[in-house]
Amino acid sequence: MRTVKVAVAGFGGVGRATATLLLSRRERYRRVHGADVRIVAACGSSAGVADPAGLEAERFDALKDGLTGPDFVAASGADILIEAGPTDFRTGGPGLAYIRSALSAGRDAVVISKGALIHSGRELRESAQVSGAMLKISGAAAAALPTIDLLDNSLTGCKVLGVDGVLNATTNHLLDAMTTRGLGFEQALREAQAGGFAEADPRNDVEGWDTACKLLLIANFGLGADLTMHDLAVEGIQSVTAGDVAAWRAAGLVPKLVGTIAFEGGVIRASVGVRTYPPTDPFAQVRGKAKAIRIMTDGMGETVAISNGAEPLATAAAALKDLEHILVARAKGRSS
Repeated sequence: MRTVKVAVAGFGGVGRATATLLLSRRERYRRVHGADVRIVAACGSSAGVADPAGLEAERFDALKDGLTGPDFVAASGADILIEAGPTDFRTGGPGLAYIRSALSAGRDAVVISKGALIHSGRELRESAQVSGAMLKISGAAAAALPTIDLLDNSLTGCKVLGVDGVLNATTNHLLDAMTTRGLGFEQALREAQAGGFAEADPRNDVEGWDTACKLLLIANFGLGADLTMHDLAVEGIQSVTAGDVAAWRAAGLVPKLVGTIAFEGGVIRASVGVRTYPPTDPFAQVRGKAKAIRIMTDGMGETVAISNGAEPLATAAAALKDLEHILVARAKGRSS
């Protein structure tokens, strides 16, 4: 049985959930993949812990100051990096250094945070191609909602004609609360923050930037585009008024913040904004914190997927789906 060593960089709620879920699935990895998967290192921004024999869950609370950074991960001998740090698409965030180091060394990377992928996606894809490392991003591209997997596997051979996505749970909840319960924007936001699923600083969500990031990942990693944030027209929901909501309700329409990819004259265009749907449309049924994607193709028509997995477990499970893809590919002696 082969040993597969994993390092987790970024050890907040999602990183810990991913590590804990991985440990619970070790017997599956042995049985299905013939792999003894061990977490040999875990670190946050300033502290970490490592053990070549593998870490158990009780060690996750014994992080030591100074054990962190790309060199710490490299020294652990990890075969696979799971990167789950804070995301900042304007700078690449702390994750960029970890991912660069891993891919350049031929170490496979499962990336959960979006920032580095938006900031330096082309560079990271090229680095993976040169070194033969695999770069997997399901956790970043809408987590439990299958996006990249649909394009890479389920719809293989089809020509994609367009993509629409309800990709941000916070804005979907807010619009739902405003239209179905009559809450104002500020009241709905306070409720979401009190419930723990809206950030204290919600601007990335409500201004559309989180949706834009996920849309870019779908376009660039799933459709082979090379778009940047400057190529997108981005509008959020912060300007939605009570008058807008009243007009939509009177017309029997359901508003959603939607990321759209369209092909115009052979050129890929992408945008984010509020769109409305009749109650019979599948997107009108995407309630609360759920997310959805609709992919239009030539050969298979329209495919719609909806997900309402609870966080952070849903994101952790998406990342470990990528881990299993890597285990399968490596067992076959190839990269993909």
